[in-house]
Amino acid sequence: MTNPAVLSRIHDEGVQILENLLNIRVPIIAAVEGRLYVHSEYALFANVVVAAATASFNDIPHFAGGLAPGDGIFTAWSYRAGSGRAEAFLLDPKPIDAKTAHDWGVVAEIVPDGTSLARARELARMYLKIPELTRRATRIHFTQPLKERIVREVGYGLALESLSAFDLGRSMRAR
Repeated sequence: MTNPAVLSRIHDEGVQILENLLNIRVPIIAAVEGRLYVHSEYALFANVVVAAATASFNDIPHFAGGLAPGDGIFTAWSYRAGSGRAEAFLLDPKPIDAKTAHDWGVVAEIVPDGTSLARARELARMYLKIPELTRRATRIHFTQPLKERIVREVGYGLALESLSAFDLGRSMRAR
Protein backbone atom coordinates (compact mmCIF):
# COMPACT_ATOMS: atom_id res chain seq x y z
CA MET A 1 0.00 0.00 0.00
CA THR A 2 3.03 2.27 0.06
CA ASN A 3 4.58 1.50 -3.32
CA PRO A 4 3.65 4.23 -5.84
CA ALA A 5 4.08 1.83 -8.79
CA VAL A 6 1.61 -0.62 -7.26
CA LEU A 7 -0.85 2.15 -6.43
CA SER A 8 -0.54 3.49 -9.98
CA ARG A 9 -1.32 0.06 -11.42
CA ILE A 10 -4.32 -0.33 -9.08
CA HIS A 11 -5.49 3.12 -10.15
CA ASP A 12 -5.23 2.36 -13.87
CA GLU A 13 -6.79 -1.09 -13.64
CA GLY A 14 -9.56 0.18 -11.36
CA VAL A 15 -10.63 2.80 -13.88
CA GLN A 16 -10.34 0.34 -16.77
CA ILE A 17 -12.46 -2.34 -15.07
CA LEU A 18 -15.33 0.07 -14.51
CA GLU A 19 -15.13 1.55 -17.99
CA ASN A 20 -14.99 -1.96 -19.50
CA LEU A 21 -18.08 -3.04 -17.58
CA LEU A 22 -19.95 -0.01 -18.86
CA ASN A 23 -18.73 -0.67 -22.40
CA ILE A 24 -20.61 -3.97 -22.55
CA ARG A 25 -23.09 -3.22 -25.30
CA VAL A 26 -26.09 -5.30 -24.23
CA PRO A 27 -28.43 -4.99 -21.25
CA ILE A 28 -26.99 -6.62 -18.16
CA ILE A 29 -28.87 -8.35 -15.36
CA ALA A 30 -27.17 -8.95 -12.01
CA ALA A 31 -28.39 -11.85 -9.87
CA VAL A 32 -27.52 -11.41 -6.20
CA GLU A 33 -27.76 -14.31 -3.75
CA GLY A 34 -26.34 -14.02 -0.27
CA ARG A 35 -23.95 -11.27 0.82
CA LEU A 36 -22.41 -8.77 -1.55
CA TYR A 37 -19.93 -6.98 0.70
CA VAL A 38 -17.00 -6.26 -1.66
CA HIS A 39 -17.23 -4.45 -5.01
CA SER A 40 -21.00 -4.23 -5.01
CA GLU A 41 -20.61 -1.46 -7.59
CA TYR A 42 -20.09 -4.16 -10.21
CA ALA A 43 -23.67 -5.37 -9.68
CA LEU A 44 -24.94 -1.79 -9.68
CA PHE A 45 -23.54 -1.33 -13.19
CA ALA A 46 -26.17 -3.79 -14.39
CA ASN A 47 -29.38 -2.42 -15.85
CA VAL A 48 -31.45 -4.67 -13.63
CA VAL A 49 -30.51 -6.12 -10.25
CA VAL A 50 -32.49 -9.17 -9.13
CA ALA A 51 -31.87 -10.05 -5.48
CA ALA A 52 -32.84 -13.02 -3.37
CA ALA A 53 -35.01 -12.21 -0.37
CA THR A 54 -32.12 -12.74 2.05
CA ALA A 55 -29.48 -10.97 -0.05
CA SER A 56 -27.62 -8.15 1.64
CA PHE A 57 -25.22 -5.41 0.62
CA ASN A 58 -22.33 -3.82 2.48
CA ASP A 59 -18.94 -2.24 1.91
CA ILE A 60 -16.38 -3.82 4.22
CA PRO A 61 -13.04 -2.75 2.68
CA HIS A 62 -13.36 1.00 2.52
CA PHE A 63 -14.15 3.47 5.30
CA ALA A 64 -14.40 0.89 8.09
CA GLY A 65 -11.17 -0.66 6.81
CA GLY A 66 -9.33 2.66 6.70
CA LEU A 67 -9.70 3.44 2.99
CA ALA A 68 -11.52 6.26 1.22
CA PRO A 69 -14.29 4.75 -0.96
CA GLY A 70 -12.98 6.17 -4.21
CA ASP A 71 -12.94 3.16 -6.53
CA GLY A 72 -16.39 3.71 -7.99
CA ILE A 73 -18.47 2.40 -5.12
CA PHE A 74 -19.65 5.88 -4.13
CA THR A 75 -20.32 6.80 -7.74
CA ALA A 76 -22.40 3.66 -8.34
CA TRP A 77 -24.32 3.80 -5.06
CA SER A 78 -25.02 7.53 -5.32
CA TYR A 79 -26.15 7.09 -8.94
CA ARG A 80 -28.59 4.33 -7.99
CA ALA A 81 -29.64 5.29 -4.45
CA GLY A 82 -28.87 9.02 -4.15
CA SER A 83 -25.85 10.70 -2.64
CA GLY A 84 -27.24 11.06 0.89
CA ARG A 85 -28.04 7.37 1.18
CA ALA A 86 -24.73 6.41 -0.41
CA GLU A 87 -22.75 8.59 1.99
CA ALA A 88 -24.57 7.21 5.04
CA PHE A 89 -24.20 3.64 3.73
CA LEU A 90 -20.46 4.03 3.14
CA LEU A 91 -19.66 5.98 6.33
CA ASP A 92 -21.54 3.58 8.63
CA PRO A 93 -21.07 0.29 6.86
CA LYS A 94 -23.82 -1.88 8.19
CA PRO A 95 -25.40 -4.42 5.87
CA ILE A 96 -28.61 -3.41 4.16
CA ASP A 97 -31.10 -6.06 3.19
CA ALA A 98 -32.66 -6.64 -0.21
CA LYS A 99 -35.85 -4.83 0.78
CA THR A 100 -33.94 -1.68 1.75
CA ALA A 101 -31.91 -1.87 -1.47
CA HIS A 102 -35.20 -2.22 -3.36
CA ASP A 103 -36.71 0.75 -1.53
CA TRP A 104 -33.62 2.78 -2.44
CA GLY A 105 -33.97 1.87 -6.13
CA VAL A 106 -30.85 -0.30 -6.26
CA VAL A 107 -32.66 -3.63 -6.61
CA ALA A 108 -35.35 -3.96 -9.28
CA GLU A 109 -36.84 -7.25 -8.09
CA ILE A 110 -36.76 -9.38 -4.97
CA VAL A 111 -37.28 -13.08 -5.56
CA PRO A 112 -37.30 -16.16 -3.31
CA ASP A 113 -33.88 -17.41 -2.23
CA GLY A 114 -32.20 -19.59 -4.81
CA THR A 115 -34.15 -18.16 -7.76
CA SER A 116 -32.34 -14.95 -8.67
CA LEU A 117 -30.24 -16.57 -11.41
CA ALA A 118 -33.30 -18.27 -12.90
CA ARG A 119 -35.14 -14.94 -12.92
CA ALA A 120 -32.13 -13.21 -14.51
CA ARG A 121 -32.08 -15.87 -17.24
CA GLU A 122 -35.81 -15.42 -17.77
CA LEU A 123 -35.29 -11.69 -18.26
CA ALA A 124 -32.36 -12.36 -20.60
CA ARG A 125 -34.51 -14.66 -22.77
CA MET A 126 -37.12 -11.90 -22.93
CA TYR A 127 -34.48 -9.33 -23.90
CA LEU A 128 -33.16 -11.62 -26.64
CA LYS A 129 -36.52 -11.36 -28.42
CA ILE A 130 -35.79 -7.67 -29.05
CA PRO A 131 -33.69 -6.80 -32.12
CA GLU A 132 -29.96 -6.68 -31.43
CA LEU A 133 -29.48 -3.05 -32.42
CA THR A 134 -32.31 -2.02 -30.11
CA ARG A 135 -30.74 -3.93 -27.22
CA ARG A 136 -27.36 -2.39 -27.88
CA ALA A 137 -28.68 1.14 -28.32
CA THR A 138 -30.74 0.84 -25.14
CA ARG A 139 -27.73 -0.25 -23.05
CA ILE A 140 -25.59 2.54 -24.52
CA HIS A 141 -28.29 5.11 -23.81
CA PHE A 142 -28.98 3.88 -20.27
CA THR A 143 -25.32 3.75 -19.25
CA GLN A 144 -24.17 7.06 -20.74
CA PRO A 145 -24.91 9.18 -17.63
CA LEU A 146 -23.14 6.67 -15.38
CA LYS A 147 -20.17 6.47 -17.78
CA GLU A 148 -19.82 10.24 -17.65
CA ARG A 149 -19.75 10.14 -13.85
CA ILE A 150 -17.23 7.30 -13.81
CA VAL A 151 -14.90 9.21 -16.15
CA ARG A 152 -15.34 12.40 -14.11
CA GLU A 153 -15.14 10.93 -10.59
CA VAL A 154 -13.26 7.64 -10.36
CA GLY A 155 -9.76 8.68 -11.43
CA TYR A 156 -9.79 11.35 -8.74
CA GLY A 157 -11.53 9.02 -6.27
CA LEU A 158 -8.92 6.33 -6.77
CA ALA A 159 -6.16 8.89 -6.23
CA LEU A 160 -7.79 9.78 -2.91
CA GLU A 161 -8.20 6.10 -2.06
CA SER A 162 -4.50 5.62 -2.81
CA LEU A 163 -3.60 8.47 -0.46
CA SER A 164 -5.67 6.87 2.27
CA ALA A 165 -4.06 3.47 1.54
CA PHE A 166 -0.62 5.04 1.81
CA ASP A 167 -1.58 6.66 5.14
CA LEU A 168 -3.09 3.39 6.39
CA GLY A 169 0.10 1.53 5.53
CA ARG A 170 2.21 4.20 7.23
CA SER A 171 0.11 4.10 10.39
CA MET A 172 0.23 0.29 10.47
CA ARG A 173 4.03 0.33 10.22
CA ALA A 174 4.21 2.90 13.02
CA ARG A 175 2.35 0.56 15.37
